[in-house]
Amino acid sequence: MSSILDVEQSLMLSRWVMPGVDINTIEKVMRRHDLPEVIARLLIGRGVPEEEIENFLNPTLKNDFPDPFSMVGMEDMASYMAQAITDKRSIAVFGDFDVDGATSSALLHRFFKHFGLDVPFYIPDRLSEGYGPNLEALKKLKSDGAEIVIMVDCGTTAFETVQQGRDLGLEIIILDHHEAEEKLPNANHVINPKRKDDNSGLDMLAAVGVGFMTCVGINNKLREQGYYKDAAEPPLKDWLDIVALGTVCDMVPLTDVNRLLVRSGLTDVQNTGIKALMDVAGIEPPMNTYACGFVLGPRINAGSRVHQADLGSRLLSTNDAEEAKNIAWTLNDCNDKRKAIQETMEREAIEQVEAQGLDQSAVIIVGDESWHAGLSGLVAGRLKEKYNKPAIVVTYAANMDGVVEGRGSGRSVPGIHIAQAFIDARNEGLIEKGGGHAMAGGFTVAPDKLSAFQEFLQTHIAKQAEDVSGNVETTIDAMMMVQGVQIDYIRLIQDHVGPFGQEHPEPLVALGNVRIQSADVVGSAHIRVMVSDWEGGGRLKAMAFRAVGTPLGDALLKQGRQPFHLLGHLKINSWQGRETPEMHIKDAAFAVAGEEVQKQTA
Repeated sequence: MSSILDVEQSLMLSRWVMPGVDINTIEKVMRRHDLPEVIARLLIGRGVPEEEIENFLNPTLKNDFPDPFSMVGMEDMASYMAQAITDKRSIAVFGDFDVDGATSSALLHRFFKHFGLDVPFYIPDRLSEGYGPNLEALKKLKSDGAEIVIMVDCGTTAFETVQQGRDLGLEIIILDHHEAEEKLPNANHVINPKRKDDNSGLDMLAAVGVGFMTCVGINNKLREQGYYKDAAEPPLKDWLDIVALGTVCDMVPLTDVNRLLVRSGLTDVQNTGIKALMDVAGIEPPMNTYACGFVLGPRINAGSRVHQADLGSRLLSTNDAEEAKNIAWTLNDCNDKRKAIQETMEREAIEQVEAQGLDQSAVIIVGDESWHAGLSGLVAGRLKEKYNKPAIVVTYAANMDGVVEGRGSGRSVPGIHIAQAFIDARNEGLIEKGGGHAMAGGFTVAPDKLSAFQEFLQTHIAKQAEDVSGNVETTIDAMMMVQGVQIDYIRLIQDHVGPFGQEHPEPLVALGNVRIQSADVVGSAHIRVMVSDWEGGGRLKAMAFRAVGTPLGDALLKQGRQPFHLLGHLKINSWQGRETPEMHIKDAAFAVAGEEVQKQTA
């Protein structure tokens, strides 16, 4: 594809391209589905087959919900748990400390509560216990009377701990979505669409999605058994708001069934805790994916980062409005503390990278004994964004036995499967724990093996990078002029093509040949600009987040007299009952004012 607006290398070192779309196909789709041109162009440009457009635009739970029993092991597990409910057996949930774990735990708690079962959840302390199940937690659940422990958002690679739990006499079920190996833990049931023998095609699910499928499966078995002859079925649809929140925040692909779950869940928020957190955070209904991922999710995560790991699950489990309000304010305070600590860590991490030239290696690895373990993933994400390569942050703390160990979090870039590197390192005996997703993962390493582990990672990731093209291209969805950016246009796209997320991103819109009317720094890292068309048409506020000190930020602040092409997402900003359009800038390029550019953006 030829470059758009002649941008061969932008300020973010990218070539801008736009897929060619046949105008006859666009007109056909417009007529057949009664769609405006912009929607038809977006759908075709994103490869939605014409015969699937109706289902894409209007997915329904009735017609498009997949068969839970297509997942390996679901049939037996659902029958097993249906009998456990009937027999009123003692069940407990062990969940991860992130948003996916919190939503999964809350979902299962609500599901079993409907049947009169008081199912406690155990959320490990992120700092002292680390990721995944541990023996002491299982001992506690056993001593509290649990017969069955359901591990959610973890457990797939916890071979030793699962066996220890079985040796205690516990029956263990794993509901997970992390990468699986050929061998599985010795659990009673393992439901994970990433199992090597699972051909369901549901590997895009977050753990909360797997949990929801499990609830549907168990519900079906209870229905078959006549359980509901004299009892009401659980209100599964009312809990889709929890499923939507966990799915968005875990950054799984927002396609297929995930798009259905999120779209359905965002439509009608019922959860008392979500409503309370929205109120505290100043988010007005309706809830959207941006609010989930950038406002609500960080607050739920914040509790686990300051030794209050179960706050998120408690918030999403309660029906008491006053309790929800109190927890929401506590999480908000935790988030403020998290921000202050994170800023210090980020600054020190960048200083390490710059002083040691770590940005020249295949993967950036930094660490410090004083750093906060709960923030390693966030800082790794910032380093990844700044240097555009995989980044790992290691912190150090004593485990439950008093032994100091390194705990790391990694974030990756497209084409580099960071969790596979961790899994392979664990199989080589270099780390004790390791796993995750292609784009994010974590590990535990003994300090005396850290050097060997680092060498292994550099080699492993360098080999992966050999197959990744160095020519970065950014695909643009539409080109506009500033005067064409209107609220109705933005809402049209959101309503028809959204919700947006991983592998179904918000449309990238290029504003060609704009004039920077003003630019100033907001806070310590963001840049706010006011732009117009070069010939004076329209005015639009735009934000470049975390751009201070970057080539993009420097250009906006120091070279604003030149014409620019801007690339970003169009948003509707709601403030005190007033709505205005704005752009969140992702990239920019210098332009040459002239008739040709005006023609391309007309």
